[in-house]
Amino acid sequence: MDEDIFAVKRTNPRFPFSADAEATLPDGTFIASQVFELSSRGCYIDTARYIPTGTRLSLRISNGTSVCELTAKVIYTQPGYGMGVFGMGVVFEDVPDDKRLAIESWLPPSKPQTS
Repeated sequence: MDEDIFAVKRTNPRFPFSADAEATLPDGTFIASQVFELSSRGCYIDTARYIPTGTRLSLRISNGTSVCELTAKVIYTQPGYGMGVFGMGVVFEDVPDDKRLAIESWLPPSKPQTS
């Protein structure tokens, strides 16, 4: 398989991150999830249920005692390859400043730019 198909250029890089999450679909269906990568604009989650690309959802991310609830949209999915787990990239939508600060507090500090 050509590895270049997985190469993605992101404006906001994702970082390794592990947290529990809960995805709630528009019909109210609750899906337990796990966050594995995080950026200031989105994350990568695994679920036991396939969620189609384009689906809008509510995402509640719990990192220890800190919780952040956001609206998000699935922008790509990856099959579970028979493992019963589906991976997907989601982008956060309409993020208020307090939620953005919460997400950014979970990210590693930015490296100072050198001249």
